[in-house]
Amino acid sequence: MEVALNLSRRWKALRKFGVAVREVACVGAPRTLLMAEWGRADQLVVTLSAGVHGDEPAGPAALLSLVEDGLLDERFAYRIWPCTNPTGLAAGTRQNVEGADINRSFNRGGRTPEAKAMIAANRDRRFVLSIDIHEDIEGQGFYCYEPLGQEAIGPRIISALDAAGLPVQELTPEFDLGYPQEAGHLRSLERGRVIADFAVEEKYYPGLPYSLYIGKKAARRVLTLESPATRPWNERIAIHRIAVVAAITALLAK
Repeated sequence: MEVALNLSRRWKALRKFGVAVREVACVGAPRTLLMAEWGRADQLVVTLSAGVHGDEPAGPAALLSLVEDGLLDERFAYRIWPCTNPTGLAAGTRQNVEGADINRSFNRGGRTPEAKAMIAANRDRRFVLSIDIHEDIEGQGFYCYEPLGQEAIGPRIISALDAAGLPVQELTPEFDLGYPQEAGHLRSLERGRVIADFAVEEKYYPGLPYSLYIGKKAARRVLTLESPATRPWNERIAIHRIAVVAAITALLAK
């Protein structure tokens, strides 16, 4: 519980620097999600999220450090979900307190209190980019999921990580990407990059992942980032910091 409370305190401390931080009610549950926003009304909006799986703590930590250290490009506005599974983070579990995988609940208005809260808050909003931050216990390097048909951002991230000397995952058909078995043929693999056919994949998921939902409903471009959970803590944080900055910088070249 202490890790989640400390995260909340540090985000709320950013209010004195002009970051609007508020608590969004989880529909049907006695808890809230933090949401942080800043930027002008005339700016394109990037949305960032982390911590949908509570046993992947480097995502929320990296996201907080990006904001505390002023690394997000001020030419964009931001909507940030610091941790979308605070009960799981507190317990160190993939699922929320009810035992549900939130990242398989973003359909039909949301199947978990957290998904319902995010869907309701994002209604009628549009984003130039959505980045969702994860970790992979089986990975030895960074990789990302990027949907087929969007202008590629992943190669720029991989170049930035190579330049920093940080590991990038060699992806092969044997690598476990968590796909439903019958849907494995719907993606192609490159070094550090999974190119997914979101339009076709949706029917294979009884519960929709966040990135598929927001790519369909609200975001022009979508990325899901994975750092290797077996690597040292500071390295995992560095991977996500570099990846997020490189992705946002890539927007400026479009």
